[in-house]
Order: sequence, then C-alpha cells, then structure tokens
Amino acid sequence: MKNLTIFFVSLFLSVSVFSQNEGKIINLNGQWDFDQTTNAFPPQKFTRKCPVPGLIHLAEPKIDAYDKLFKRPDQVLAEEAYDYRKLQYEPRYSWYKKVVTIPADLKGSEAMISILKSQYVTQVYINGKDVGQSISCYTPIDFKVTNALKFGAENEILIRVGERIWLPPQAAGSTDKEKVNYIPGIWDDVFLSFSGKQKIKKSLILPSVKNKNVTVKLLVRSFYPQQVMYGDQMIDTIRADIRIKEKTTGKVVAELVAYGEITRDNETQLEIELPVRDFKKWSPEDPFLYEAEIQLFDGEKLSDVMTEKFGMRDFERRGKFFYLNGEKYYLRGSNITLHRFFEDPDCQALPWDRDWVKKMLIDDPKAIDWNAMRICVGLVPDFWYDLADEYGMVFQNEWLYWQNHGWDEQIRTEFTDWVWSDGNHPSIVIWDAINENVNSYIGNKLIPELQKLDPTRMWDAGYMQEGDLEGIDPMDEPHLYRAGWNLMKQKDPIAYLTKNPYRLGKMDDWEPGHLQYLEASATQLVNEYGWNWLWRNGQPAKLTKNVYDNLIGENATPEQRREMQAYWLACETEWIRGERTMAGVLAFCHLTNNYGYTGDWYINNIKDLEPSISLKWFKHAFAPAAVFIDLADQRYFPNGNYKPGEELVFNLVGINDLKEKTTGTVTVKLVDANGKTFTQQQRKIEIPAYQRVNIPAFLNLPQQNGGYLILAEFVKDGLAEVIKSRRYIKVGEVGKTGFCEIEP
Repeated sequence: MKNLTIFFVSLFLSVSVFSQNEGKIINLNGQWDFDQTTNAFPPQKFTRKCPVPGLIHLAEPKIDAYDKLFKRPDQVLAEEAYDYRKLQYEPRYSWYKKVVTIPADLKGSEAMISILKSQYVTQVYINGKDVGQSISCYTPIDFKVTNALKFGAENEILIRVGERIWLPPQAAGSTDKEKVNYIPGIWDDVFLSFSGKQKIKKSLILPSVKNKNVTVKLLVRSFYPQQVMYGDQMIDTIRADIRIKEKTTGKVVAELVAYGEITRDNETQLEIELPVRDFKKWSPEDPFLYEAEIQLFDGEKLSDVMTEKFGMRDFERRGKFFYLNGEKYYLRGSNITLHRFFEDPDCQALPWDRDWVKKMLIDDPKAIDWNAMRICVGLVPDFWYDLADEYGMVFQNEWLYWQNHGWDEQIRTEFTDWVWSDGNHPSIVIWDAINENVNSYIGNKLIPELQKLDPTRMWDAGYMQEGDLEGIDPMDEPHLYRAGWNLMKQKDPIAYLTKNPYRLGKMDDWEPGHLQYLEASATQLVNEYGWNWLWRNGQPAKLTKNVYDNLIGENATPEQRREMQAYWLACETEWIRGERTMAGVLAFCHLTNNYGYTGDWYINNIKDLEPSISLKWFKHAFAPAAVFIDLADQRYFPNGNYKPGEELVFNLVGINDLKEKTTGTVTVKLVDANGKTFTQQQRKIEIPAYQRVNIPAFLNLPQQNGGYLILAEFVKDGLAEVIKSRRYIKVGEVGKTGFCEIEP
C-alpha cells in the first residue's frame, strides 16, 4: 500500500449523475442451506437451513453436537478455568450455500464479496471457483469475485467455516480461559458489492472538534491489471467528490473535490481534510450524526459510491481524566462479553435481534445512568456499534486477546483492518488491544503505528504500564477484585478475613497493591470489579461458589444471594467512585454466559431482560451526583460491632460527575430489623462540579442489641428522585440474620 498524492483540491463539488450499478449492493443475509462434514469436502446434499448472520447452533434441524455444546448443569462445580483443547464434541466443517441471481445489467462491473465477521478459517467458492480463504475472525473478509460470477444467471455461493481448534497459530484469535466452546459461524453481514475499475474498499472519517475539520481516509482498490509488458500503464488518476451532511436533515456542512494517482491492481491510501465550521457535537447525551457521501470517479465516469455515518466528537485524556469535546467526562457502566454469551443455552438468535440488543445495550444501561460499556474479550456485530452511535453510548472496544495470541505480522494485518472497519463509529472512544496481559510488539511497535492511522482515539495495552511501554502510558485498566478472589480458595474464610479484613463500604480503603493506580500518571479506567457473580437462577457461578457458601452458607436461598450481591456491588461501586482520580468505573459483567465462570445481573430467561436487584441498586450507586456512607459493612464481613448507646461519628461522601455544582438535601436514618426508624437527621449540601465533599455525620446508637441499617437518602433540588446508600452495622452481639432489607 502506498499513500495517494493529492495534487488538486477544490471547494466546488461537481454535480454528477449516479450510475444505477456503481456502488450497488446485493444483501446476502437470510436463510442459507447448511450442513456439516467431517472432512474438507462439501456435503453431497444440504439437509439444514441456517440464518446469516448467526452461528451454527441456529441451524434447523439442529446440528448433531447441539446438546453437547449447550448444557444446563444441575449443580455448580467450583472451577477456575477451562482448556479449550478438551473438546466436548467432534469438530466438523460447516458449509453454507446460497443461490443468487446477478442482474444482467451488472455485467461489466467489478464485484467483491464481503463477509463482515466469520469464525474460524473461512473459505469461499463461487460457481465452483475458489475465490479465497481467510483466517480473520473479527474483521471483514473481502474477495474479488468478478471472474467467478455469471451475470444474468443463477450463481452458487459456497462458504466453508472451520473450527477454533483448527485456527492457525499465526491468527490474531486468542483464547478465553473462561469459555468452554467456541461456536463457529458467519456472525455478521454478507453482501456483494459492484463498482467500476476503482473501488472504495474502506474509509475512515476522523473528526476533530478542536480543529473544526474532518479527515477522510480512503483505501482505494484498483482493478485495472498490473503492468505486464514494457510501456503498459501503471498509474491512473482518480477524483473523489466528498459531501458532509447532517444525517437527519440532509443539510450540507462541507464539500470538497480531490484528485490523485493510484497504482493499478493495488490498494492506495488517500487522505483528504475538509474544514467544517458549523456543526453539532456528538455525545451520549446528544448523539447527533453526520453522513459522508463519497463519489469516486475514474476519469469522467463514476466508479464507486460510499456513504458512512460518523459523529463530530473529540475524546482524549488530560492528566488522569477523560475529556469529551473539551469537557471532563467520567465513564460509568459495565462490560459485555458477547463471545461468552454465544455459548449460553438461552442465547439463540438474540445477538442479531435489533430490538433486544437495543434494550440490553442502550435502554437498560441509560435507565441506570450508565454512559459507557467495555466490549470485552471479543468484538460484536457491526449493528451494535450503529445502535450506540445512534442512541448514545461510548465503548472501550476490546479485541479477544487474553491468553495465546498470534504472529506479529498477522496481528498487524488484523488490527489494521480493525481500525479501518470500526473507526467510523463515534461510540468507540478507546481501542483495547489486550486483556490482562502484555505484548511488547503490540504495545511498543504496532500501537504507535496504528495511532498514525487513527489519531482520534487512545489505546489500552492491557497490563502494560509505564515500565513496559517505551513511550507514554496513556491509560491503565485496574481490575479491583478484592475479597472474593481470595475467599474462593480459603478453607477457613473467617480466619482469613480476621487476619486480612475486607472493609467493604469503607471509602479510601485501598490495599497496598492498589496504590500504584492512585500514584500513576496514566488515566485509570477501572473496567472490572465485583467477584460475586451469580447465575440467573440465583446459584453462584463457578468462580464464586465457595465465596457464597463461606459467607452466607451452602443452603442460602437465591434471594439471599442476590441481596448480598446487590449490596456488595453497590458498596464497591461507591468506594471506587469516591476516589475521584478514577476516570471511569465499569462493573463486571452486564452480559455473559449464564452457566459460566462469572455471571450477569439479569434473572430467569435472558430473552425477557428481567433485571435482578443488583441492576436496580446500581441506579443509586451510579447516579451522576450522589451521597455515599463511609462505613465498613458488619453484616457479611467480620468487621467488629459497635457498643450499645455509643455515638457513631462518620462521614457522608458526596460525589459529582457533572460539570455543574449539585445542591440538595440528604437524610440519614438508622433503621432497626423491623424497618422502624430509630433516629434520623437531615441537612442541605452542595457538591462542586466534578468534586467530592466529606460531610460529617453522627448517630446515637440504641441500647438494644441488633442488626441495623444506616440509610442515606439524597434528593437533588428540583427533583423528586431519591438516591440511596446503605450500610449494615451491628450493635452489640448479633448474628448474620435480623437486618432490615429495603427496596431500591
């Protein structure tokens, strides 16, 4: 690939007539004939149907291995990891077949087939001709197919997909030790596209609010033959007409014409900068979108057309904080582990159901004041990013790299494709290359190269920090797992906690191992915490069975476990958010495999998206402006007790993520086991923008032994919504039962 030299630029956009064929798309989504074989030869006949996009578990009749892939265990077995090489089934080749008629009037056009995402090892045949193979699993696969097509006739498209166990070691496809089965399939859109001899293969629309411009990068594919004989033409001139307009109104805000040269039968990169003076900024709170319309001319002939949506937004770090469009911006949210959800028996076709995805990804999170998600250990279908663009959600977009990875050059190829493919989405603000691991090539060689391709976003290099990186460390990803991680392995958890107390709910209680995050110069995004996962039926997950059994007993009810989980998660969220140098707080995990090592916070069948009490309490813990109680829990963890009748002096902690000061009233109550308020006090408070304030409080404790609830209720001026914070304490000698539980 070489850069295209622009040798003439004009602010006049010529008027052109779109050809009926150039830029034409034939959508191949829908039902395909499907079957499997034990060898690499196609089946003699197809006996099943399978939707595209989707995975092979959606085939009807069901594949032979279905019941081995999707098990519903009767009981939880405590486990830490799984080796994917221990297959639960016999691996097979999966074959997709579709017959499509190509209109005769497309003859003379150049054609490409695009498969946006397919896993693992994808081979494509058209009319019996081998048009290409790819080991990419998470980025688009594009093959030229002009010579294989029959115009004005039916065409047979045959796609073979392999298994994860057969993925070559050079592929940038990692393993996830908390997955069991890697289900193959074509899991994003498939289409044929038609153009002239010059095609816009990829485009990047990179906005700058600060500089009031848009940089358009085009990867142009020439289908003219390479030079064969001496004197044959090697270079052609092209023209790109670009128009930027508002998506909803069509109002044009910028337009430009550029000319340049490209090499025949090659890919050439074109870069064009357009000034944009009158624009609206994109944010999760106001997700305003634009469209870039691009026409590519081969001489005077229109050769290709492309339209890309994008948003005008800047996302950067300044010191230890994120800034969106020049203003400090705290991230609040969770994680999506779609590739774990793929092996959930209730997954079915939900990941490709737009209404379901919108509710899970956008509506439910926004209802509890989340503005961010980490797309964790693996990417998602392209329309998920479109939804976030349209309705407002920001993503830390993470590649599937946890354990083994791939070879450097193939990583470079796939990561470069990744930036080109996903880089137009304003919702994606952070490229996340690595999870809980290090890779010097990626961190010190590849990321600096990719930052030149896309300078509008930052990169997270996993656990690589200042000492691991040759340049500046822009951000770190603390995973603040505390008591649960250690309790998982303890035979005598109470003895362990007595020696190593976990002061759940106590603000500013940072362990020595965490001090590196407080002292680091890099921005800190806490994108994992909460080692207390449950399955949707209220059973502990594989990693947390011992935690729940030890803390509240093997015979605890699902309701008791859910109550403890909700309280624990709220306390930890408050603790992290109270440390104002943490730029973002993303709890783990919003969607995952129900029968896996971790869990999410929905209950019963995931298709109904029924929230657990944890999600309901998150509404309070994640409120942009809130007041938290600075006290250690005494109900679930052995943190002593208070003497009857003593005066309890503590702090309330007010925090504010907003750019304006917040004023309101906080009421503190002491509630006994029967729900009766023993005492309360009320006061007006003010929390400056982005800040934290400590508010002294005191309560006279009762003479009667028992378990009590301290409840803080904060109401912002002018609003009726009550934001709550809870802490359970013991007065005198009392067991683990006998506490008042309130509704969120």
